[in-house]
Amino acid sequence: MTAAAFRQTPLFSRWRPIDAARPAMSASWWQWVASTDSLTARLMAAGGAKPFRVRLLRQGVGWPRQDEAQALGIRAKRYAWLREVALCLDETPWVVARSVAPLAQLKGQRLDRLGERSLGSWLFRQPGLIRGSLEATTQAPTFASVNGIQGNAAWGRRSVFYYGCKHDSLSLLVQEYFLGAMADDLGLPSR
Repeated sequence: MTAAAFRQTPLFSRWRPIDAARPAMSASWWQWVASTDSLTARLMAAGGAKPFRVRLLRQGVGWPRQDEAQALGIRAKRYAWLREVALCLDETPWVVARSVAPLAQLKGQRLDRLGERSLGSWLFRQPGLIRGSLEATTQAPTFASVNGIQGNAAWGRRSVFYYGCKHDSLSLLVQEYFLGAMADDLGLPSR
């Protein structure tokens, strides 16, 4: 194995509870990965005068990956709403995100109409929204390169948001990967 290949080997490839990932994470990254407020608002504040943009990469109906289905408590071969975006500052992707929701639970939510608005602009306006536990990974987001976005992810995080009452509820898995361009622009360490 070459030195470059060794450096790119993830610390851990599966999702772990955020507290289990803490020992491998610098304090600078902890402030980003463990935060539970709006990532969009944090990115806009960190970017200063740089214009913020959500770039829609892909949205539609498909099957979730096995780990996504497990996080949502559904079967893998169950149709879901999938959305992939890049959160850009000055047209440079700082974060890529993938959201997954069981199709059967989307009644009336109109998430497919978000377009290039952030999902957070909808999520954080919902009364009674509950955010599940955060998990972290050092695994690269495979969907980013498919969409032409190159770069290593320093960290990824995910959590399931729960909204609604028992019979009319929505479970929404949100996965966000912090890219190297963000680390470079903000002077963050590699981990």
